[in-house]
Formats: sequence, C-alpha cells, structure tokens
Amino acid sequence: MRILDQATTASTLAFPALIQAIERMFAGGCVMPVRHHHTITVPGEDAATLLLMPAWQPGAYVGVKLVSVFPDNHQRNLPAIHGSYLLSSGKTGEMLAVIDGGELTARRTAATSALAARYLARADAATLLVVGTGRLSLNLIQAHCEVLPIKTIRVWGRDIVKARAVADEATALGHPAEAVGDLEAAARSADIISCATLSHSPLIKGAWLKPGSHLDLVGAFRKDMRESDDEAVLRAGLFVDTRDGAFAEAGDLLQPLAAGLITRDDIKAELAELVTGRVPGRRSDEEITLFKSVGAALEDLAGAILAYETVSGA
Repeated sequence: MRILDQATTASTLAFPALIQAIERMFAGGCVMPVRHHHTITVPGEDAATLLLMPAWQPGAYVGVKLVSVFPDNHQRNLPAIHGSYLLSSGKTGEMLAVIDGGELTARRTAATSALAARYLARADAATLLVVGTGRLSLNLIQAHCEVLPIKTIRVWGRDIVKARAVADEATALGHPAEAVGDLEAAARSADIISCATLSHSPLIKGAWLKPGSHLDLVGAFRKDMRESDDEAVLRAGLFVDTRDGAFAEAGDLLQPLAAGLITRDDIKAELAELVTGRVPGRRSDEEITLFKSVGAALEDLAGAILAYETVSGA
C-alpha cells in the first residue's frame, strides 16, 4: 500500500493532467452514491461537518473520501479542511493507497472549476477575480490559467493581509496577481469571478456582473451558505457539477428555489452533459453564466486514480 502525503499528492496532480482525468470521468461515469453529510457540534464555535464520499468503477477501483470541515480553524491558524482518501482495488478490495485528502480536494475542486470554465467562460476571458483567501484560492488561479488566456488576476478577502499573501504566492509561481480591497469594483471588471468562501450571506451581487462574465461558486456547500444573491442567479445561465449534489446542498440555488424565483428546470446542464456535448455551454458572448459546484465523488476518484497510477508507474 502506498501513502501519498501532501507534497507527493500535489506532485502527482498537475492541473493539465488532472483536468483531463476529471473530464474523462465525467464523460465515462462511475457509481457515485449521494455523499453522507453529518453535522458535528463544536462547543463555543460554529458547527463542523463530516463528509463521506464513496465512488467506484466496477472491476477497477473503489474509493472513499473522509473530510472534516471546521470553519473556525482560522482562529488557530489551521486549514478549515482535513481529510484522507482511501483507494482500493475494484477486483480484490485490497487497499492500494492512502492519499492526502485536503490536497486532493483542493486540487480537484479547482480543476473542476477550470473544466467548467472551458465550456462556460468566454474564450477570450482575461481577467480573473478570486474571492476568498483559503487553501483553494491559489489552486483556482493555477487551474484557470491552464485553460484560459488569463492576463489580470485579482484577489479579494475580508483580510487584505491574507489577500496580499495569496497574490504574492501566485506571483511567485508565475501568475502575477494583486490584492484588492474594493470587491464591487473588481467584480464589475472581471471576466471570471471564482468564489471559494464559507460565507453564509451573498458576497457577489448580480448587479455587478458584466455581460459575458462567468461566475464560479465553489465555496459555500450547505443549504444555509451562499456566495451570490438572487439577482445573480436570475441573470445567469445556471450550470452545476451534478444535479443530485446541487439540489441536496447548494444554498446558492436552493434558497432561490425555495423562494419560487427559479425552478429545477432552470438548471441548463450538469458537467457530464457539457463534456459529452449533450447540452451546449455558453450560447453567446453576452451571456452571463454561473457554475455551482458542491463537489462530486467522481472528481475525487479521478484524482486518486491519477495520483496512484502516477506514483506506481501504471
């Protein structure tokens, strides 16, 4: 059995290969039960969440991810997300690898957003705004720069010092970025807005979205969380990673659904329909698109297989 720590996991999941692996998995499919989602009480703090995400390819691989999300970990200067991925043989059940779940989650989430942007953003999208300063922020910058001609990168966070730190990291990796303090001004000029926060109230207003922009929402993953307001949802063509996941957990869509502002039929496509060409993505240069991702177990399985086969030379 192989143990892939954070550094090894990162080295085996280069974004070009990971984006391609996730696209293949969405096109080919796998068995993917709805994930288990449990609330854990943390005395004196916001509740934590335990996620169990199984998926398998019959006769090939079986995987399950165990992830915990502790929102107040920032007070301890710790990541909000911790986890491990267990990959087993789909023929014998023997354990093949234990993979760093936090690194896998961050990289596959960013890769999935970039994959969606390939179909939903304008082909000439050049300005990227990342909202949030957590672990995902840098990954989102790297992944989007693999699929689109990004020239201008801005980072916004509630703490400008943390936003500057993310911008500096991105710049050091060859993606020049700047921290910004005015979220509205940055959003109004962005071709792509990628939000990765644990916000419970909208950060991005629909009135700020310019024609042709693409809004990527990957942070808020519970019914009571939200990164966009009603106007953003009403102005945009709506797309999701999976309908099952979105209708179970995506507050950005479930709240306007409950209010009667949209219906389930307003979701134009899920990612599998985009990558197979069954449903078109962006329909015009003026269309505003919105992609809501809550994470799908097949994304983890695709990444875990890529990491394992890379280190084992398969």
